[in-house]
Amino acid sequence: MKTAVIAITRGGRERAAQLAASLEQARVFFCRGRLKATVSGLWPETDAFIFFMASGIVVRTIAPLLGDKTTDPAVVVCDEKGRFAISLVSGHLGRANELAETVAGILGGEPVITTASDVLGHTPLDIWARELELEVTDRARLTRVMGILVNSGKVTLYSEYPMPDLPDDIRQISEPAGADLVITCRTGLKTRGALLHPKALVAGIGCNRHTPADHIARALEDTLRRHGLAPASIRNLASIDVKAGEPGLIQFARQNGYEIDFFGRDELNGVQNVSVSAAALKAVGARGVAEPAALLSARGKKLLVRKTKCTDVTIAIAEVASPWQASALELPTS
Repeated sequence: MKTAVIAITRGGRERAAQLAASLEQARVFFCRGRLKATVSGLWPETDAFIFFMASGIVVRTIAPLLGDKTTDPAVVVCDEKGRFAISLVSGHLGRANELAETVAGILGGEPVITTASDVLGHTPLDIWARELELEVTDRARLTRVMGILVNSGKVTLYSEYPMPDLPDDIRQISEPAGADLVITCRTGLKTRGALLHPKALVAGIGCNRHTPADHIARALEDTLRRHGLAPASIRNLASIDVKAGEPGLIQFARQNGYEIDFFGRDELNGVQNVSVSAAALKAVGARGVAEPAALLSARGKKLLVRKTKCTDVTIAIAEVASPWQASALELPTS
């Protein structure tokens, strides 16, 4: 974490320097008389703030800068002697709770955590979702479910995929209708619960030479929308190895943070029950690209979307049978 450790008194500066020496990527700022200007300048580019001063000063300083708990940096407030480390802002998603515990451990003080789930010993659902790489579609719904967990001690979950071991306060059920949490790669599922999208889809992509990145983006977006699949569930892309240097494909993947699995034509030709493309066979020596590449990368046997032709692009979508388990199925080869 890129951390700013801020003090306004001589004693606070000494304690801040002691702390920063034990943290990675931490810088000390002595801000007597220029606290607001310093914090405002650092706010957009800093992951965490640790203040050695009264909490009231911190609250008045950061209040105009606060936006949303999904984007605000972690804020921890310490007294000048380091006896307490208070998690003030972004306790879960920003990891301020974790940071407060780290700071208290270094200074020999006590962490002060006030988030209800932590105080009551319940699972912090936003952290749990992040650790499983689940995309939250509606933060308000998840907040409501977190309230249910705090008030009742348990919530229910429906998942389209085999789950790893669940915490004791999350109970899995067999139907989505009554679930508080619903894990699915689909967008049209009717439920009162919070939708969570797992990284469970692989997009197989074939494209003509010099196809622009925006053409590939549009083709994938249109394909997902027509089939009611969540873009957030795309885990990675897959294609044939001769496309490893294709500028548009590489640019599209980089822009979206996707990795790409590339396969040789012999690997692709070994996948059974896929559509055969005369054009691909002539151009690259493979009977198909999008479908077999998606299946190989997903290590599965299920195509949710068979080969779909768009302008200069071919898309297929394969499903990962167990998103949290590597090598869930044998490769679908002969």
